[in-house]
Amino acid sequence: MTRPLFPVILAGGKGERFWPLSRQNRPKQFLDLDGSGRSLLQVTADRLLPLAGDWENLWVITSSQIAQGVKEQLPQLPPDNLLIELQGRDTAAAVAWTSLEIKKRYGDDAIIGFFPADHWIANQEAFANTLNAATQLAANTAAIVTLGIKPAFPSTGYGYIEQGEKIGCFNDLPAYHVNRFTEKPDRQTAEKFLSTGRFSWNSGMFIFRAGVVLKELHTHAPDIIEPLEKHGSDIYPQLPKMSIDYALMEKTGLAYVIPVEFGWDDLGDWNAIERLLKKEDTPNVELGTHVGLDTQGAIIYNNNPNDVVVTIGLEDVVIVRDRNVTLIVKKDRTQEIKQILKTLQSDPRFTELL
Repeated sequence: MTRPLFPVILAGGKGERFWPLSRQNRPKQFLDLDGSGRSLLQVTADRLLPLAGDWENLWVITSSQIAQGVKEQLPQLPPDNLLIELQGRDTAAAVAWTSLEIKKRYGDDAIIGFFPADHWIANQEAFANTLNAATQLAANTAAIVTLGIKPAFPSTGYGYIEQGEKIGCFNDLPAYHVNRFTEKPDRQTAEKFLSTGRFSWNSGMFIFRAGVVLKELHTHAPDIIEPLEKHGSDIYPQLPKMSIDYALMEKTGLAYVIPVEFGWDDLGDWNAIERLLKKEDTPNVELGTHVGLDTQGAIIYNNNPNDVVVTIGLEDVVIVRDRNVTLIVKKDRTQEIKQILKTLQSDPRFTELL
């Protein structure tokens, strides 16, 4: 790469849609969802470390509730490179604070990349080539670069990026001005987007120089960046809670997109397990012991080695057996897991299930 990249792992999420496997003290980023023996957080660090060069250049921002778990999962991470949020305020505050801290250490020209801890990437070489291109663009242009994923289907669960004027190629990959961001469209709109060939899924990965993003935050999100500069991280719980997309990316004139193809999934809920692990010659996805009769299209996760999940006549369901909880839900209703969690949270009998 032309300059070092300082990758930052965004590891503060709760991952509630992976309950009951994901819980308050064991969130999604600590889980091994594919049977590899490495958690999502560890796999993300493995992926980014070659781009960072060494552990000194890798950063993580997370919540106070799970900071100790992050230290245990990534023991080689320098303590000063772990930023701990006193209270989660979404990605805009996380980007602002981390960018300030990296600027203090390395200056305005430090190139920073932000990466969620729960992404799956199939092709590491293509991913590295893409980051090389994004780093070149960020180094040579006042740019906030995002990676756009080529849509595989008209998803209504992802945000979309419309590419505008082509501004050149970097590492043989074309880059474009961003015309607009669109949050989670309906099916008809998503189909229309795909038909134009100009839209990508918003991956939530961003690359820029520290000075560029901080200047844009001053212009478009002063209520976040100015208190942080004046008071430091103690003010963090009082900052507005908003995403970096809403606070900055939808407003800045410096947004660029590099459309990419390296095999990607954001592992949003249990259905992602099927996308990753389903084999054509098997009727179900099974992690753990399962005995089934006339059962197909099921996702079964059973991490109790002495337990057996037995099914008869089921189709298109998710079954998760974890410690003291068994979850059974139709695959098209997994988004409602967050709703049932609210019910459990309101009843003290179920505190230990959360």
